[in-house]
Amino acid sequence: KKSISGFKTRQGMPIGAMVTLRGRKMHDFLDRVIHVAFPRSRDFRGIDPKSFDKKGNLTVAIKEHIVFPEVSPEKAKTIFGFEITVVTTAKTREEGIELLRLLGFPIKLSQKSKV
Repeated sequence: KKSISGFKTRQGMPIGAMVTLRGRKMHDFLDRVIHVAFPRSRDFRGIDPKSFDKKGNLTVAIKEHIVFPEVSPEKAKTIFGFEITVVTTAKTREEGIELLRLLGFPIKLSQKSKV
């Protein structure tokens, strides 16, 4: 929107992108995130249940895009992070957590369920 010299951005420059995946491409991507990207992430210890909103949607950050095997770390000029938002059909936070847990997402147990 406006120039920020510290980030070397100028007004009108693209600073982000958004992609919506559905169907087979979505399933393939989520499978790769669950089974490849999360295990290869250095500090990943599971998804915090606080990452879910009140309607059961999940937003999680990947710190380095090079956790995907398609990206060669040697060829990457810069390393950047990004967020993934999974929009579910759940009506509540608890339904969303259970739905994604059943789909294989590594969700940490909340403090309440440990007792």
